[in-house]
Amino acid sequence: MRRRDFIKVFAGSVAWPLAASAQQGERVRRVGAVFPFSENDPQSMARLAALRQGLQQLGWTDGYNLRIETRWFTGNPDDNRRNAVELVALAPDLIFASGSATLGPLLQATRSIPIVFAVVPDPVGVGFVDSLARPGGNATGFTTFESSIGVKWLEVLKQIIPGLTRVAVIRDPSIAAGIGQWGAIQGAAPSFGVELNPINVGDAGGIKRAIEAFARFSSGGLIVTGSGLALVHRDLIITLAAQHKLPAIYFERYFVAAGGLISYGPDFLDQYRHAASYVDRILKGEKPADLPVQAPTKLELVINLKTAKALGLTVPPSLLARADEVIE
Repeated sequence: MRRRDFIKVFAGSVAWPLAASAQQGERVRRVGAVFPFSENDPQSMARLAALRQGLQQLGWTDGYNLRIETRWFTGNPDDNRRNAVELVALAPDLIFASGSATLGPLLQATRSIPIVFAVVPDPVGVGFVDSLARPGGNATGFTTFESSIGVKWLEVLKQIIPGLTRVAVIRDPSIAAGIGQWGAIQGAAPSFGVELNPINVGDAGGIKRAIEAFARFSSGGLIVTGSGLALVHRDLIITLAAQHKLPAIYFERYFVAAGGLISYGPDFLDQYRHAASYVDRILKGEKPADLPVQAPTKLELVINLKTAKALGLTVPPSLLARADEVIE
């Protein structure tokens, strides 16, 4: 272990007892949390704030009767493995995992510490839980969507560009969710008459080269599937899509608010607020195996008309009528 990593583990291990003694005898519960962005990322701050807000409404205040020890993912898979080992070594009462890329290493590191997750696509299909109704292990939480949503992404993109014949699919092949979403899109592509080109999301240079190579030919569009790495590189992907006039559909509203064309997926921040209820219940004695994994009750369609105009596209009225939000 590197010296600075040891210092971080040691500091965290001594901070919790000190915090507990500061609360005049009230027990401070310990929660680890892993987020798939850098610490200073605005989206990281928004998600952590949503979780804290939900916890505070249930009587848990970070720094008073609760201490949240956070770790951040910057795009290197080794970071996630290290984060998992560090948090498990601290022996917290519970660990909160944001996304598939953080949940996988945590489940490899512990099968005893309770884990609550959010924004994890298809946790049954990738083997994180036994079933939605009965998770069966030490993890439960909130899923975003099944892999089959990839077909809907392709359908919406084709509605905007009926003549679309080529689609680049940005996916993370190192996580099971990325493989599942790609498989769903691949299975549906022939019925939509499109040729697919997978782009593995990794380092910024590789993404740039792959998108530039794809954009050399006409009639192209992009599907950005759900992954922590896609969020890490979201500004680059949005910029390249605009630069090369590539219509793109994303899995989260945040991309569209930042200048992307269209998104279809759940309200992610809402999941973090709701995840607090499971943290609360487990800290009060319930077991993850007995708490069903919850799916989103609504998927939202968001369209950026300013971006559509810049791309020279006219969004069909039928699609606009179905939109939950239109950014102008």
